[in-house]
Amino acid sequence: MTNWAFTRFRLCTMLFSVFFLCFSLAAFSQSGKLKIKVKSQEGPLPGASVVINNGDKNGITDHDGEFEWKNVTPGEYEVKISMLGYISQTKTLTIQNEEKTHLNFTLEKQYVDLQTVEITGRKETGYKNTNSFTATKTETPIREIPQSISYVTKELINDQMAFKMMDVLKNISGVSQNSYTNNKYVLRGFESESKQTLINGLKTFTGERSADILPYVERVEVIKGPASALFANTSPGGTVNIVTKKPLAESRKAINFATGSYGTIRITSDFTGAMNQSQTLLYRLNLAYQNAGSFRELQNKQSFVIAPSVSFLPTDRTRINFDLVFINDNGRNDRGQPSYSPVNGVRDLYATPTSLSLSRVNDYVKAQKIFSTLSLQHNFSNHIAFNASYLKGVYHEDLREHRTANKNAVDEDGNDIPDLMEMRYNYRITDNITDNLTSYFSFRFNTGGLEHRLLTGYDFIQSSDGFGNTTAEALGYLSADGKSALKKYDPAKKEKYMIVDGRPVTNVPSVDLRNPDYTISDPAKYISTAEQDKLGKYYTQGVYIQDQLSWKQFKALLSLRQEFYTDIAGYGTPATTHVNQKALLPRFGLVYTPLKEISLYGTYVYGFQPQEAGYIGDPAKYGGPFDPLESNMIEFGVKSGWLNDRLSATLAVYKIEQNNVLQTANDLGNPDLLRQIGQVRGKGIELDVYGRILYNLSITANLAFNNTEITKSEDKDEIGKQAANAPKSQGGFWAKYDVTRGAVKGLGIALGANFQSKRESGAYDITLPEYTVANAALYYRIDKIQLSATFNNLFNKTYWLGADSFTRLFPGTPRNFLVGVGYTF
Repeated sequence: MTNWAFTRFRLCTMLFSVFFLCFSLAAFSQSGKLKIKVKSQEGPLPGASVVINNGDKNGITDHDGEFEWKNVTPGEYEVKISMLGYISQTKTLTIQNEEKTHLNFTLEKQYVDLQTVEITGRKETGYKNTNSFTATKTETPIREIPQSISYVTKELINDQMAFKMMDVLKNISGVSQNSYTNNKYVLRGFESESKQTLINGLKTFTGERSADILPYVERVEVIKGPASALFANTSPGGTVNIVTKKPLAESRKAINFATGSYGTIRITSDFTGAMNQSQTLLYRLNLAYQNAGSFRELQNKQSFVIAPSVSFLPTDRTRINFDLVFINDNGRNDRGQPSYSPVNGVRDLYATPTSLSLSRVNDYVKAQKIFSTLSLQHNFSNHIAFNASYLKGVYHEDLREHRTANKNAVDEDGNDIPDLMEMRYNYRITDNITDNLTSYFSFRFNTGGLEHRLLTGYDFIQSSDGFGNTTAEALGYLSADGKSALKKYDPAKKEKYMIVDGRPVTNVPSVDLRNPDYTISDPAKYISTAEQDKLGKYYTQGVYIQDQLSWKQFKALLSLRQEFYTDIAGYGTPATTHVNQKALLPRFGLVYTPLKEISLYGTYVYGFQPQEAGYIGDPAKYGGPFDPLESNMIEFGVKSGWLNDRLSATLAVYKIEQNNVLQTANDLGNPDLLRQIGQVRGKGIELDVYGRILYNLSITANLAFNNTEITKSEDKDEIGKQAANAPKSQGGFWAKYDVTRGAVKGLGIALGANFQSKRESGAYDITLPEYTVANAALYYRIDKIQLSATFNNLFNKTYWLGADSFTRLFPGTPRNFLVGVGYTF
């Protein structure tokens, strides 16, 4: 054999040997399978983190709480299961050749208090929410809280294709809208204030003319009644809390597009998931843009929101979260629909079209809001935890608007001209900065048969207006020479005014309600006066202690807060005065659970709203001095869960008293003069229902009967008056049915309605009629794509949400629709 032949023979032999060896290994290799199942006492746990051999293999459990690993090399493995809110578990096992090994985990809840700002996303899907953090500053089942807590979840927000706060509050009992102004709501008959809105349980100023936008919102909660024991100065009717979406460990991505009536164009997106394999760094990003017109003339608006959120979990005991929300609004300020002055003593709501506004095309309101929150939770053990959260809120507004002077124009004899509205023009710059720090320790321990969840902490809240806050205002009537303006017209001194065609000439042209002028105005022709706005700054500090006790079928909540409130009179001027007010704020409640499905509760809470320092510090202008607003509430109710806890219901009966209420004195010589009318009392009953009747039939329903009236006043004619914009009865429902089998599988149908009884305007000069509005929606899901269509005010009902006076009516939207397409991946 030649050398070349021998070489080829040896090479072939080597290649054959390698091939045979590979074939043998493939044919006789050993492997196994590992199936992991994770659950809690309530059932399977989807989204639990699975880490094998410190990261050699990672994953998360599916919707059934399961994770499977195929083709596993036989050997010994360490498996760690973890999930936020649960105690981690680690097990070691040996996987044998060609065997399927099953490994089961049952995680126990980590009984420490999650922080006030929820650091992880809500994993429930549907209209029902089980727990609340805000109402007690601990993770507490709503069934165990001795106070009514109402809410709207993101699932309902999505199903109704809602974009602004005012679009969803109709789903909450006892809450009504009294204007288009942001956060001007009536809760149990009492008005709310924009400086009392909460973001993740932290107070901030969200603006009065820039709507709260919902695409970054996990849910909206309303804590019914005074919440001063938790959040210092609050409205006696209730407190609105916005809970933002938080990062999830499992990867979810969604993009939605919608269009519809009034030229609406909307796009939203929601992305969340883990940023590393160990799932210690999570993210969420919500983006949204909307350009929408309105049935109201010139009331189109552009809005966009950017809301990133990051959670860092370096250990099972330490959790850090950062949230940022940036909202930009660009539109016009809608002061409502003006109506004619009364003819023969009768006001006709229908005399002017609901589309009528008083804006001009070059009016605008531009607003930017930034809310940033940094939160920390550290568990020293399963019994002791520390929580700290800090929120920085920044609000900026640039406003130019034509608005009514809240009265009709007059002729030279001072008589009202019914179809002419006297106007004024405002150019305003507004800035506000809010700081809110909350920190507390929580302890879990037993004394004999009593279980305790004890909190003790400190809060600091500060809110200040910008020194540059200024309003340039033009109003009143021109002087005879046209070089100045007088605020009021006095027919006894006609010679002081410019009179043309039998009418004094207004500084800002009056609006003819029969033929309004929406064209470009020239504010340079107005005689304007620029003044620094009445600036405000306050800070308040509170120390508190709270104990949640459990004994057999009883749970009690005992809370006491000492509040130190400081308002700065004359803020922005060289002469400032610190006005100090303080209050001791108790809160007591008891829950009794005779059956698993039913909890009975009763509660007493005390509320506190300091009067503004400007009112207290300037008695010559405003009257006074005035005592702080004080309120108290007694509430009893029943909370229940039905159909294996798929459906929950809360029935509440309450009485609220508020003392030392300020109202205008109606003094023509001093329009700023105020007086304390004495007492306002609200009594009512409410019902809220949430959840699923069937696994594919979801429902939310609410009903409220309320009587809030003046019960003490120096003016005897005021006693017995119903609170402004507070209906005595209201309610609604929304039900969605999903077809899960058959030829139309994936189809969803929803129906809903809302009603309110008649209400009085803020000036008690007009009565708004009762109304019922019907709504509907259709959905169709094909794999990862969902088509949606909502139809609001199906029967094109003309109605009004609320009114300040006959010059400012706030009509509801006529029949309208939205259609959308969404893709999840």
